[in-house]
Amino acid sequence: MNMKELWSKYKDAIPYLIFGVLTTVVNYVGFWFFTYIAGWNYQLANAFAYLLSVIFAYVTNKLWVFDSHTDTMKAFLLEMGSFFLFRGGSWIIDQGTMTIGVSLLHINDMIVKLFANVFVVVLNYIFSKFIIFRKREKTDSK
Repeated sequence: MNMKELWSKYKDAIPYLIFGVLTTVVNYVGFWFFTYIAGWNYQLANAFAYLLSVIFAYVTNKLWVFDSHTDTMKAFLLEMGSFFLFRGGSWIIDQGTMTIGVSLLHINDMIVKLFANVFVVVLNYIFSKFIIFRKREKTDSK
């Protein structure tokens, strides 16, 4: 298989992996900053770091990963709303993982955060690829 065929086959997965890693960096560094520099409780730090990473992820996913173009404000708001809704769901999983790992199992918060990020990136790819940014048929508006 040549490079062109590989790119064609994995044209969504490759940029998602690149921007997924960058989103993870935003989340991880944000968590570290809010926890260790700002001195926030790890749960609050996790929530704010996650919010920053979701905003970053929406922009990069829309523009460079799934090349999503919305023709109307309604379509844009529906897409953005579904993105944030599904990311809210994955945040619950992230926050739950952090709470169980840190508060109940007493594992280092940075280790638990790394584990939670890997799991959430995979989950978010599935949501984004098959639900949020899926190719929709154009409809005539009469």
